[in-house]
Amino acid sequence: MQVKRLVISGIVQGVGFRYAMMSQARLLGVAGWVRNRRDGSVEAMIVGDADQIERMLEWSRRGPAGAVVADVMVETASGEFADFELRPTA
Repeated sequence: MQVKRLVISGIVQGVGFRYAMMSQARLLGVAGWVRNRRDGSVEAMIVGDADQIERMLEWSRRGPAGAVVADVMVETASGEFADFELRPTA
C-alpha cells in the first residue's frame, strides 16, 4: 500500500471538490481524508495500491465539473486510515 499527500491548487474550493473526491475515493476503494486549506487549496491523504493511487491522481488533476486545477503537489507520506472522510479546514 502507498500513502500520498496531495495539495491541489487552482479553483478548487466552492465547486464541490471535497465531496467529489470523497465519492471517487470510495468508488476506487481508497482510504484517507480531504480538507480545504485556508490558502484556497485542497489537501488530501490517499492510501491504496499503485493502481488506485494513479487513478486518484488522474482524477485529482481534473477534479469535478467547475474546478480548474492549476497544480497537484504529490509527496510520499505515512498513516493508516480505515475509510475516506472529510476533515475540517486547516
